[in-house]
Amino acid sequence: MRNHLAARRIRPGNGEPLPRFRWWQLLSRSVRTLTLRAPDGTVSTYAVDVRQLGDRDDGAVRARLYLDGALLSFSTVPARFPVPGGHIEVAVNTFGLRRCHYVRADGTQSQLVPHPASAEGRRARLHQTHPGVSRLIGVVSALLVLVGFGVAMPQLVATLSHVPPVADSLGTFELPVRIPLAVNIAAGAAAVAGSAERALRLRTNWLDSLAS
Repeated sequence: MRNHLAARRIRPGNGEPLPRFRWWQLLSRSVRTLTLRAPDGTVSTYAVDVRQLGDRDDGAVRARLYLDGALLSFSTVPARFPVPGGHIEVAVNTFGLRRCHYVRADGTQSQLVPHPASAEGRRARLHQTHPGVSRLIGVVSALLVLVGFGVAMPQLVATLSHVPPVADSLGTFELPVRIPLAVNIAAGAAAVAGSAERALRLRTNWLDSLAS
């Protein structure tokens, strides 16, 4: 049923060319590519273009699929575009792309290649040229998300425990110490920074969703 709804959202493109990636779109636009080779040796390049802040006319976030530089089709996200040998799945979250994968007919999948000028492309290049630094950044970003979660979750539990139905059945929970506002702000900023970095590598999970 979900696949059927995704298929209904697809609209045909008009063949307009893929816009050039501009430097000021570094944090607001994602472009990823997929190269497929047909049995006869013909090579086709697919590109997925997502403006993470939404389209100017209505604010909706759409994924646009280009074939060899020409707009083939588009859809609001989450999107599922049929391509030779399988389909491309696109999903976003608060911090950017959550998923942009080519899923083959046999179920195997792989990420599309980020545009070199995009934030994802620059992060991928860092991983290729300085893998040690990249891994360290990845560990730090995960820790930042965990810290933000660790600070926010006890406060959320304490707040929910005072809701009358919860308090009547489970009792209330009080924090042993009062967490200063500055600590909450810092923990929230850390979680957002960590989740944003993880989104560049399509490594987000449910913890990152809480950071939003």
